[in-house]
Amino acid sequence: MIFVTIGTQLPFDRLIRIIDNLAPQLNEEIIAQVYKCGFTPKNIKTVEFIAPDEFNSLFDKARLIISHAGMGTILSALQKNKPIIVFPRIAALGEHRNEHQLATARKFKEMGTVNVAMDEEELTAMLLNGKLTALQHIGNSASPSLIQSIEDFIDK
Repeated sequence: MIFVTIGTQLPFDRLIRIIDNLAPQLNEEIIAQVYKCGFTPKNIKTVEFIAPDEFNSLFDKARLIISHAGMGTILSALQKNKPIIVFPRIAALGEHRNEHQLATARKFKEMGTVNVAMDEEELTAMLLNGKLTALQHIGNSASPSLIQSIEDFIDK
């Protein structure tokens, strides 16, 4: 099962439309958490609101997460060692208030810690051509070096 999540603040029809169009080729159940979707997807199951327990259950059951560039989803995928494709919203297309998701996606792509698709072509190639894996796993707490850096900063 593929779980698509777009956050709860704004619609993200571009991503949902791409996934809906690809779904027949993927031959796999796809469940998408959407928000005020401007069209009716034909090939995927959509849910407008998911309670936290159900969200976590879907997240855990999914073999792959596809998400906007929201930090909560990215960190959850890294903590759960779950393959994820990050597809950023673009403010210039009216999908967000500013371009912070593009900056987030570019930084994660540069670090190589998650799969990032910057456009439909890259997303399609990843979904149709690749067996995606989790690229990095993180623990539930900050690294010792980060904690030491913060302690050093506070002690100054």
